[in-house]
Amino acid sequence: MADNLWNETQAAAISDDLDLLVYRSNLLGKDRSVCNWKGGNTSSKVRTTIHTGEEIDVLWIKGSGSDLATIGRSGFTGLRLSEVLRLFEREAMSDEEMVDYLVRTMLHPSMPRPSIETLMHAFIPYPHVDHTHPDAIVTLCNLAEGKEIVREIFGDEVFWVDYVRPGFSMAKQVGLAVRSRPELKGVFLGNHGLVTWGTTHRESYENTIALINRAQAYIDAAVSRKPVLGGVKYRALEAEAASQLLAQILPVLRGAASKYERVILHVDRSEPILELVNSEAGKELALTGSACPDHLVHTKHYPLWLDFDPGRDDADRLASLIREGMERYEREYKEYVAECSKPGDPVLDPFPRVILIPGVGMVTTGKDKSTAEASAGLYHRAAAVVRGAYALGRYTSLSRQDAYDVEYWPLELYKLTLAPPEKELSRRVALITGAASGIGKATALRMAKEGAHVVIADINAEGAKAVADEINRVHGTGRALAVPMDVTDERQVIEAFDRAILEYGGIDILVSNAGLASASPFDQTSVAMFERVHSVLVKGYFLVAREAFRRMKAQGIDGSIIMVTSKNSMVASKGAVAYNSAKAAELHMARSLAEEAGQYKIRVNCVAPDAVLEGSSIWNGPWREERARDYGIAPDQLEAFYRSRTTLGVNVYPDDVAEAILFFASNRSLKTTGCTITVDGGVAAAYTR
Repeated sequence: MADNLWNETQAAAISDDLDLLVYRSNLLGKDRSVCNWKGGNTSSKVRTTIHTGEEIDVLWIKGSGSDLATIGRSGFTGLRLSEVLRLFEREAMSDEEMVDYLVRTMLHPSMPRPSIETLMHAFIPYPHVDHTHPDAIVTLCNLAEGKEIVREIFGDEVFWVDYVRPGFSMAKQVGLAVRSRPELKGVFLGNHGLVTWGTTHRESYENTIALINRAQAYIDAAVSRKPVLGGVKYRALEAEAASQLLAQILPVLRGAASKYERVILHVDRSEPILELVNSEAGKELALTGSACPDHLVHTKHYPLWLDFDPGRDDADRLASLIREGMERYEREYKEYVAECSKPGDPVLDPFPRVILIPGVGMVTTGKDKSTAEASAGLYHRAAAVVRGAYALGRYTSLSRQDAYDVEYWPLELYKLTLAPPEKELSRRVALITGAASGIGKATALRMAKEGAHVVIADINAEGAKAVADEINRVHGTGRALAVPMDVTDERQVIEAFDRAILEYGGIDILVSNAGLASASPFDQTSVAMFERVHSVLVKGYFLVAREAFRRMKAQGIDGSIIMVTSKNSMVASKGAVAYNSAKAAELHMARSLAEEAGQYKIRVNCVAPDAVLEGSSIWNGPWREERARDYGIAPDQLEAFYRSRTTLGVNVYPDDVAEAILFFASNRSLKTTGCTITVDGGVAAAYTR
């Protein structure tokens, strides 16, 4: 049941009608079973003083693409109502004509483009109108028996409109019905949703909630009388087993779904999804098609269902099903486009947004984490709809042509052109070791700025979390993940990569940067010191690179491994045998891996900085004093000493190194592997040869 969230004390404190519209809209959007993410629209007709000083009737309507849960005043568009209402006398109007006309009625050109359902709101002769896609209503609107059941529940209180794509025709039908039947409380739109209204903001909101709850009560009674979705067919894997399986197969899935452009993955093993994928009727219902136009824009008309038997099949079998399923989906999607398209129509990415796996759950895809999560949220709405529909009768969906006409609707395609250009590292996942400070932190911040999803790996778990929190605060929730990692511990390295895979689906970029340093004369270097340095800088770099290589191979798409070595990898310095030899080993390890990885389109390169003291946890420890001692200077003279020995006369900072790493991470270096870039201000002895 939907809760009535209206608080009269809060509402009474709001005197402005637009602010009340914001309040009402936020309440509707707060409950996703009432209003989809970025779905639905709300409006109010009010007297407003415009720039000339005169008062006119204005229709305030939600702007296209806004989310009712978070919309504010700037998300609404004001239209001159008298000009909009003139359209009611027309018999027909194309989408293009309608959009062009409505833009000319806006109070200010900087306002957002008005909702495609603006005319429906205008034609309803009430001050306040709400259009939503509640689970309960969409359930009834997607039943073969829906019209009859709606009449049984609501009698003459609501009006039914057979499916028609939003636009002038739907608006005219709804407007005529409401104007001719003052007893109506709502309109049910077949395969679509609900329209309600009121003389006050509160009345409009509460009419919506009341109709939803009457429908939900009827559905709940039906669900209680028969096995949910036909009963259980598969048993869900335990959480640990499912995670182990997903860690193996998600890179395969991501690679298969990224043939046209990379995607980020999101895993959902919530109870409603497991109930659907494990049920007897789940496959048939899921493959019947989308429940609502607002769903399919983000989920496509059909999901990909994988016939995996969790009690019998293993990871290899699931990987085969993924590859076969993706090829089949691509082929069938192109057939669907060929069947329904008109000459000149584009062909969108032919891969699924939603993948359903018995025993495992749901995986969704998107250009970023938030988009993939949004697709999952919308499929939850579909799962709720088919659950109720199965109990009530026969679930139906939009026809293939109607679904295509929504997915390839010029007005929807136009929205894509309004999105800002994707950044250089968009759709990529980078894992950076030693990322809590210094070069690693600077690199993480730089890559996040360029659109990457970043995994912050560090033995300093608290520091890693602080960096991830900063990135998520600036670039949005889900952009960064902190994982604890001691690079010398094989188990921790594997677990960290698994966590990254479970969060994003794969790895595109590895920056191996974790480090430590120690200095002492050769004859005073202990075995313990030598082994400790080599454990981190050689064994650690090996373990991290190996795990990245394994996962990148499984993806089958190009990747980049970058090892942060040092000037010392190419030229020795006195008193640092352990460090020098370890860094030299990193360099040759990178070259060795470059030879093996090239056939998989995985590039392996090195960035060799020198004397990067700022923000470094290494230089804040004994290493500073040890190097100063070797050079016969005070520790606080090191910056000046290193600056003076460079050809350019400069100090090197973490941000300088991050820029070189970015070059190797990006497509700018697609044809470069086995290479080293020095970032040292010019140390002649380290010039590459």
